[in-house]
Amino acid sequence: MSEREVALVSGASSGIGAGVARRLAADGAAVVVCGRDEGRCEAVRAEIEAAGGLAWTVPFDLTDPAATRDAIERARRAAASVGPISWLVNNAGVVRTAPLLPREGESNDELFELHLALNLHGARRLIELLVPDMIESGFGRVVNVASSAALRGYPYAAAYAASKHALLGYSLVAAEELARTGVGLNVVCPHYVDTPLTIAAAERAAASANKSVKLVLRTFARANPGGRLVSIDEVAVAVTELIAGTENGRIVELDGTEMMKEVVR
Repeated sequence: MSEREVALVSGASSGIGAGVARRLAADGAAVVVCGRDEGRCEAVRAEIEAAGGLAWTVPFDLTDPAATRDAIERARRAAASVGPISWLVNNAGVVRTAPLLPREGESNDELFELHLALNLHGARRLIELLVPDMIESGFGRVVNVASSAALRGYPYAAAYAASKHALLGYSLVAAEELARTGVGLNVVCPHYVDTPLTIAAAERAAASANKSVKLVLRTFARANPGGRLVSIDEVAVAVTELIAGTENGRIVELDGTEMMKEVVR
């Protein structure tokens, strides 16, 4: 990078988001570390600065519109001495599993609302708040972290898959509308990644099926075309390459093989 860019990364308190924040900082960007857990966000910030990078912590609940608007203003003020927020990584997300058909007397309404609130509307909200400034300056980059669940269906993950399909559809439209504005928007679709979120999902699946967590994780790994879990660093590298590039509208699939795959639509 010839100049220091300011990147805001959502869901950066752990897992993929933390990995992306560390990678961007190592490559010279100043990073706004965002997430709901202030303590974990602060730990990521401290790690970045201990390695010689520059970062700020702005914790907030992305499902709260007012809190999100306030957080973006705090982020802008924090980074003002360096520059405007020109890079956005929408990584925050949630995954919960449930049968397609709920038990009698129960409903999946809250489950779907939860997934859409964070996985779709959280990303949309940050784009609506940050991209206008990027357009005005003539430069900006956005990477939305979706999932292989945006490309296919997985049993018991209807709410998650629906929200990630929605994010991908939104991203395709956004890339079309942002063409020729100087702002590029691309999407990363990882398969099962070796993250705390995946481990938590494996623990829930193991408990409900009376299996070991280790066995469930092996099942997840075998479901990836590469036969293994994707590493956090692989996702971080893909995000960094996209955000530092000039492309717009790319969809990259990470499936545990040794290469990024372009998704053609």
